[in-house]
Amino acid sequence: MASDKASRSKVFAWALWDWGTQPFATVITTFVFAVYLTSEAFGPNDVVTMKLAWTTGLAGLFIALLAPVLGQGSDRTGKRMFHLRWQTWLLALICAAMYFVAPAPEYFLLGAVLLGVGNVVAEIANVNYYAAIDQVSTPQNVGRVSGFGWGMGYLGGITILLVIIGVLGSGFGADEVRKSMIMCGVWTLLFTIPIFVKLKDRKPEHQPPSLGIIGSYKALFASIRGLWHSARNTLYFLAAAALFRDGLAGVFAFGGVLAAGTFGFSFTEVVIFGVVANVVAGLATMGFGLVDDRLGPKQVIIISLGSLVILGLAIFFGAHYLITNGLMDKHGTAMFWVLGLALTVFVGPAQSAARSFLARLIPEGMSGEMFGLYATTGRVVSFLSPLMFGLAIAIGMRVTAGTEESAQYWGILGVVVVLAVGFILAILVKSPPKGDRVVS
Repeated sequence: MASDKASRSKVFAWALWDWGTQPFATVITTFVFAVYLTSEAFGPNDVVTMKLAWTTGLAGLFIALLAPVLGQGSDRTGKRMFHLRWQTWLLALICAAMYFVAPAPEYFLLGAVLLGVGNVVAEIANVNYYAAIDQVSTPQNVGRVSGFGWGMGYLGGITILLVIIGVLGSGFGADEVRKSMIMCGVWTLLFTIPIFVKLKDRKPEHQPPSLGIIGSYKALFASIRGLWHSARNTLYFLAAAALFRDGLAGVFAFGGVLAAGTFGFSFTEVVIFGVVANVVAGLATMGFGLVDDRLGPKQVIIISLGSLVILGLAIFFGAHYLITNGLMDKHGTAMFWVLGLALTVFVGPAQSAARSFLARLIPEGMSGEMFGLYATTGRVVSFLSPLMFGLAIAIGMRVTAGTEESAQYWGILGVVVVLAVGFILAILVKSPPKGDRVVS
């Protein structure tokens, strides 16, 4: 994984940041804290879920507004590692502070604010982390490096979850949830130390002028206009990636819901499936990183999205067959284990290849700003998969007219549509010319 530009130790240190910060995504927002915060201890389930959704939506708005401007600031000042450092430490502090969210309605606001602010900090930190890929890679190995980092994230999230279960047990009562938050904070602080030891900021040749808030947004829009005239393919890619990344997010967001609601998984089985799925996704992402460098990121994206569309349709028609023939109880779980795990093989590679694709397209000196736009465009369309999932279920209910016990599995078609549109747009985007360099 070493190159002329970065040693193996620098690549590993960079990837460890993903390993170290993944508890926020895996433990806090997916498996443990968000579930705890929407439990009856904090109020009626529908009410607290709705309030948490509002908080998450507001956080997404802040991310969309701040990410490209703050990324632009890191580019201008050359203080990428400085900003990543305080953002990472703040994220670790937020994780640990969730310990103080006791199981009572009056603590819901504290928990929601911590989760919302944590989402903003994590996403902004990701912008600087993504942009730092230029310090540890070249065009010859950026796919491998990106895949290795993304795979480490998957594996790190599952490892901390297993560590928490091993130390605190699998019961996850209020005390266990709160103690696990401290473990997440310590984990993040510990495993992100290497990146700050190995990677240093690059001092700009000239002292950059202070732009202020309005000036920063003017510079941002000027950059977008410049891209439209000189690098339009980059804007096309940002649009395509926003769509298919939302579809990829939908695969994981609704996978557990479908496993339990349609295919008969128990809660324990859902957690076990989640662990195995993340391990498979992590290893597959690392493996496809090699394909990325050999065939190019566009080919990895096309192969992955095409496979996801086919497998998604296979799950839909398989579920339809089992339900209409009364075989779901007998074969549903086995079918989802096979096809569901096959899906996870292609989610991570598409995400990782999208990052390496953009790294190859970014004009010199704009990596922070462009990865900020990458975050923003993703947030702009983040409603699509949930909307299409719900709309497809509504259509399924009308089509089946109550002849089937549940139309939930029709939601798969909604996610498939988002992936298919992203797939078509990705085909239209031009691959970065071979020999282009990853720029800072």
